[in-house]
Amino acid sequence: MTLLGYVLLFGTSVIITLGACALFTNAVEWLGKRLNLSEGAVGSVLAAIGTTLPETSIPIVAIFFGATRQEAEVGLGAILGAPFMLSTLVVPLLAGLLLVYAQLGKRGRSFRLNYKDVTVDLSCFALAYTVAMACTFVPSRPLRILVAVGLLGLYGYYVKIKFSDDDAGGEPSDLSPLVFAKNSARPSYALIGLQAVAGLGGLALGAHLFVMAADSTAQLLAISPLILALLIAPLATELPEMSNSFLWLYQKKDRLAVGNVTGAMVFQGTVPVSVGLVGTEWTLAPSALLTMVLAVLAAGSLLLQAVWSGQWRPWLLTIGAILYIGYACYLYGY
Repeated sequence: MTLLGYVLLFGTSVIITLGACALFTNAVEWLGKRLNLSEGAVGSVLAAIGTTLPETSIPIVAIFFGATRQEAEVGLGAILGAPFMLSTLVVPLLAGLLLVYAQLGKRGRSFRLNYKDVTVDLSCFALAYTVAMACTFVPSRPLRILVAVGLLGLYGYYVKIKFSDDDAGGEPSDLSPLVFAKNSARPSYALIGLQAVAGLGGLALGAHLFVMAADSTAQLLAISPLILALLIAPLATELPEMSNSFLWLYQKKDRLAVGNVTGAMVFQGTVPVSVGLVGTEWTLAPSALLTMVLAVLAAGSLLLQAVWSGQWRPWLLTIGAILYIGYACYLYGY
């Protein structure tokens, strides 16, 4: 296939992803309404788990069913790439996109968030990821298993906090009818679930086509396999989260947009990491360990802004992308 063919494949993947994103976000909002959940719970738990579960199967299959050490390393790369991508690139992209929307007159220039939600999300992620990072220096399997159990328990506690949020209920003023039941004022759980599954299927297909195009283009342009594994592949796997959040941000549903990203960070920093702690020796190359350090630094800067000033300044959030760009330059010369 020529370069033009790969560009068309990229375009197809984006179109499929955007359509599937509209289906999934619409369904998950209706599920939150039917369950009388807050927007924080809908974005940080329902949407985050829905979009991260498909990609979580990658490290599970690679680690527990792979036949070689290389496959286990692929699993570790999948585990570490997602939190790094979300914290250093996706959040700054959200901030940059908000400024673009504001410049076009589509919305205001500030995030409209419940910063208590943001603080809880980032604190849980930073704690979990820091503990997991410390385990790389303690070669004790019983300790790693104990930490894995603790991380799963932390995520369970996090979900409990989100679901007990008393800022719940109520239909967003601009909640559109369920696509699969446009004439129903109270669609059934079956139709909501069917639409959510259809949306997830489309998101998975779009991400798969994106991976195919990225992999083939990288080979055509002779891009380093290391750069492909740690930078390009995670970008593809985080495409569902990014698409959902970009759409919600455009619709001025900031709690859903940001919660989808920070909630995914908490999930990725606990559940897949627990798989890695139990299923591997958890010995990380310097380049892989650096992604953990940068992810914690990025999350820490976001947490500091939320606690110190009580708000996020979009222009300041975009600075976080410097960590991603710097790491890309480091890999290029690695």
